[in-house]
Amino acid sequence: MNRLVPLALAAMLVPLGAAVAQHAGHHGKAADPIAASIAAPSRTPANIARDKYRHPAETLAFFGVKPGQTVVEYAPSGGWYSEILAPLLAKSGTFYALQPGGRGLDGYKSFIAAKPDVYGKVKVVAYPDEVTTIPAGTVDTVLTFRNVHNMVMGGTEAATFKAFYTMLKPGGTLGVVDHRLPEGRDTALEKTSGYLKVSTIRRIAQEAGFEFVGASEVNANPKDTADWPKGVWTLPPVLTQKDVDKAKYLAIGESDRMTLKFRKPLQPTK
Repeated sequence: MNRLVPLALAAMLVPLGAAVAQHAGHHGKAADPIAASIAAPSRTPANIARDKYRHPAETLAFFGVKPGQTVVEYAPSGGWYSEILAPLLAKSGTFYALQPGGRGLDGYKSFIAAKPDVYGKVKVVAYPDEVTTIPAGTVDTVLTFRNVHNMVMGGTEAATFKAFYTMLKPGGTLGVVDHRLPEGRDTALEKTSGYLKVSTIRRIAQEAGFEFVGASEVNANPKDTADWPKGVWTLPPVLTQKDVDKAKYLAIGESDRMTLKFRKPLQPTK
C-alpha cells in the first residue's frame, strides 16, 4: 500500500479488500471444474478419504488438466483418478484409460461398467496391444500416478515412455507422480522397494525425447524415510505388515511423492 495513504483510511480499506478477495475466491472456487469433479457424488467415500494424501486439485492444476482436453491416464487400475477425470472430461473432452492387460484390465472394465451414466464415455484401451488406437499426436496430456516404479521393475519404462511421446501433441504434457527415493540411496533399491529417484524418472523421460518443465512438492511427505521393511507397500494404503506397527505407519501416512511435469517439444528432437 502507498505510504501516503492516511492510516485511518488504510484501516478502512484493508477489511474491504479482504472481503472482496474472499468473495471473489469463493466464486472462483465454485466455478472451478476440477473442484466440481472432486466433489462429484459418484466418487466413493474410501477414495475421498485419500484426498488428503493425493491432493488431486493441486496436482491436476499443476499438470494443466482442463475440460476440453484429450487426456490419457496410464494404468488407472482401481479408478481413483478416473473418478475425477471422467466427470471432468465427459462434456467437452476425451478420456482414454490406457490399462495394461490381465486382471487389472478386467477389474477396470468392471469399474467402468458399474456406473455407465458416469463412465460411459471413457475409452478403455489395452496396453500395449491396443495403444495404436490412440492416434499419434492427438493427446494434450498423459498422466501416470505411481506406476513408473512398476515399469522400472518390469523393464518396460523405455517403451512405455516412447508410447506416451508418440501419442502426445507437440507441446503436450506428461505428468508423473511416483514414490520418491532419496538421491543418495543405492539405485538397486529401485528394483525392489517401489521407490524411484527423481533423477531416474527425469532420465527416462528425457531419453524418450521429453523436456523437463518443473516439479511440485504438493505430494511430498517428510515423514516418509523410504526405508521400510516391505518397501513402499509397508505404508498405507497397502500396509503389508498388517497389524505390526500399524499405528506407526498410519501416522506416517502415504508415501513421499515426486510430482514432475514434462513436455513434448514443439520441434521434434533429433
